[in-house]
Amino acid sequence: MPRSTSHSRTPQQSAARGKGHTVRIIGGDWKRTPLPVLDLEGLRPTPDRVRETLFNWLGQRLDGQRCLDLFAGSGALGFEAASRGAERVVMVERNARAARQLRENQARLAARAIEIAEADGLKLAASLAPRSFDVVFLDPPFGEGMLSRALELALPLVADDGWLYVESGEPLDEEEPLLAGWSIVRRGKAGAVHYHLLQRENDE
Repeated sequence: MPRSTSHSRTPQQSAARGKGHTVRIIGGDWKRTPLPVLDLEGLRPTPDRVRETLFNWLGQRLDGQRCLDLFAGSGALGFEAASRGAERVVMVERNARAARQLRENQARLAARAIEIAEADGLKLAASLAPRSFDVVFLDPPFGEGMLSRALELALPLVADDGWLYVESGEPLDEEEPLLAGWSIVRRGKAGAVHYHLLQRENDE
């Protein structure tokens, strides 16, 4: 999945390092457009079928919505959101090479709705206004113990009727105290990756 550069790789992935590859936008205005992706350690673009599932969950179009991708990596989710009509997509990536590739792909698409921040996702999240995004994509590096802190910072950023999408190496536990007041409305698994869609519980 499009993420920052700290995930484990399979032996096949390690052998392929140094070779560029592409991700394909699967829906919206740029449907079927391939985008170059660097082959960096830990970079794992969200597979087509997972993105297709996610955007089916979200209703296909994101017209007028504000999106945040805190660990953008390849940018597969952020570019997909912009392709589907999002009004604003903030993509955060701390790796300089990956951020440069994001900017090149942004220019290639003339994607005016996209803002790219070369920054640490956790530090940037701590500076953002509460409930300022309709969709937050959260896929912190696996194996670094960052998920709880990332959730703690990301949950307040989601608008009242918004969505939080989370990818992780283990399934989220809805009984986790950090998720009090939230429901996991959808979940799935692809290989070693668990993916979840969360929304605030109705107070009524």
